[in-house]
Amino acid sequence: PHIEGSMAEVSFYEQDVLRAASQDLPWRLLDGKNVLVTGATGLIGGAVADVLMAAPTSCRVFGSGRNQQRAEKRFARYTQSDRFRFLPMDLTQPLEGDSDFHFVIDAAGGAAPRLYKEDPVGVMRSNLNGVDHLFQYGVRHALQRFLYVSSGEVYGEGDGRPFTEDYSGYVNPLEVRSCYPSAKRATETLCACYGAQHHVEVVIARPSHVYGPGFTESDNRVYAQFIRNVERGEDIVLKSKGEAFRSWTYVVDCATALLHILLLGKDGEAYNVADEQSNITIRQLAELTAGMAGRQVVFDIPDDATHGVTTPITKAVFDTRRLQSLGWQPLWHIEEGLRHTINQ
Repeated sequence: PHIEGSMAEVSFYEQDVLRAASQDLPWRLLDGKNVLVTGATGLIGGAVADVLMAAPTSCRVFGSGRNQQRAEKRFARYTQSDRFRFLPMDLTQPLEGDSDFHFVIDAAGGAAPRLYKEDPVGVMRSNLNGVDHLFQYGVRHALQRFLYVSSGEVYGEGDGRPFTEDYSGYVNPLEVRSCYPSAKRATETLCACYGAQHHVEVVIARPSHVYGPGFTESDNRVYAQFIRNVERGEDIVLKSKGEAFRSWTYVVDCATALLHILLLGKDGEAYNVADEQSNITIRQLAELTAGMAGRQVVFDIPDDATHGVTTPITKAVFDTRRLQSLGWQPLWHIEEGLRHTINQ
């Protein structure tokens, strides 16, 4: 495996990509194929594209997204490669063109919490319309297998036990914040319907909270805010007690999980993606991040503290036995993954 392009120094992230690409997977299944990765300028999609480019396969990787400028910077190392091409694409609109995409990894869809308040309609549309347009195009252009990157939020509020793939917890459909889990739930069903009606293989990934380098300045997910704080030499200020308990996954581990699911997953199945050794509270995440940069965690809890646009789910941990049955294991636990994120 190799990373294409010249690099004076190889970062932690680039070393991690090389390690991921050396995983024992049936890469030959992708030889000579076209793989479309949507949301390629995002955290997860970008990592998937990088691992595919470093993997021992002759597939062509098509990354899509809406921000051409960000893509040119993000994928600068592939400028001279004939295996990579970026396609400016707005999935809320029907797809045009005549390229065949044999495999689609759909990692698009608004995951930034601010969108749940500012544009909840757009969150619904980007998921449902995006998958609808991808399948409409795909069934006319040699689509063999579709991997939808859903979310662990489809489980809603649970009863404290680790979520298994057959679990369904409570989501209030009339809460505007439910735009995200409801969109993911409905889109999973749409994938299943397309698969059955048009005889296309479909697999679904349900990632836990994913972190890693490559997040954008506008990303207001909690780990991104923490890292920006310490990079600016600031303490981390928590506006709550930070008691919410979560499963976390380093982005390169998430990418290898998606590729296990794509290449080895059973048609019609969903798979949880999480590192079960990285289940911690928001407060513990803040303390780990601050400690690595010699900063502190400070509490500033307002009297009228509410959840706002953050998920109301208090505990979200995942059972990953189904994914592990495909041979996947996380390579980086939370301490090392955070260190690689901060010292990218």
